[in-house]
Amino acid sequence: MASLFPVYALVGEDVFLQLQKLLSLLSLFPPDTQRIDADGERAELSNLLDELRSYSMFSSSKVVVVRNAEALISRFREQLEDYLHHPSNSSFLVLRVPSLPGNERISKLIAKTGRIEDCNPPKDIARWAADQAARAHKLSITPAAARMLAELIGADLGRIDNELAKLALQYDNAKVDVPQVTQSVAFQREQEMQDMTHELATGQVEQAIRRWRQLMQLDPSTEFRAVTWLAMWLEDVTAALCGGPGTQKLPWRYKDRLPQFTANARKLGKAGLARALEMLVEVDRQSKSGIGEAATNVERFLLTVGAGK
Repeated sequence: MASLFPVYALVGEDVFLQLQKLLSLLSLFPPDTQRIDADGERAELSNLLDELRSYSMFSSSKVVVVRNAEALISRFREQLEDYLHHPSNSSFLVLRVPSLPGNERISKLIAKTGRIEDCNPPKDIARWAADQAARAHKLSITPAAARMLAELIGADLGRIDNELAKLALQYDNAKVDVPQVTQSVAFQREQEMQDMTHELATGQVEQAIRRWRQLMQLDPSTEFRAVTWLAMWLEDVTAALCGGPGTQKLPWRYKDRLPQFTANARKLGKAGLARALEMLVEVDRQSKSGIGEAATNVERFLLTVGAGK
């Protein structure tokens, strides 16, 4: 069994890489390890330390995983540093953070007693896509096809991996090149969904609704992916209005339409964002509960949010 450390920091802005690293890390712990998840924005450090320092009745050890751990560090920096001087020898603490400056004391303490894992996207996304295709999906993909995926999707490694999985199912034992990527029905529909949300994000509401209706005519199953895409757009709006690590992804995601996106996000404002989030949650609930048609619920959302109501 690999050596285990009492504390780990998964540092980087890519959620997919963080989750991949977390799964790899969890596989090293004893099989009966109790996992406890917490949100750094709401968790109390005293409660987490109690979990780390107390023994589990039904397992040999515990692992406490804290997402948004930058908020926990900000609120309880000194107390957390005290813990890192003498961490538990029977439990494990995993901090998921977008960044952790190496000159900070807490970073040095983690490096001394634990391990810091880099979870930032690689500079060469196309090379990563080709390597991920071979490693995770047993798929052979040409450099040109990998570059196309990187250019169309950007540094969203989770979406790239998802597209590679679809291609692996469609083209088993075949080398995937540019035509296979462009001919992938699923990929084309995803691109249409992206274009629809970009139109909504940049204030082109009529075009977004027109594209949505076209999508529903071509592929009715699209209605089940709409909430995910719209939620991604609202995450981008949150980043534009409130800052945070997500702001760095906006330039490559919206490219030459970034000024329109930013202006539209400001027009929506924090109050409008809150209403849109509540409305999207309700759309998701209604669609899953069979209240109205999912396609109609989504179109009503587009019209209402687009009108600024």
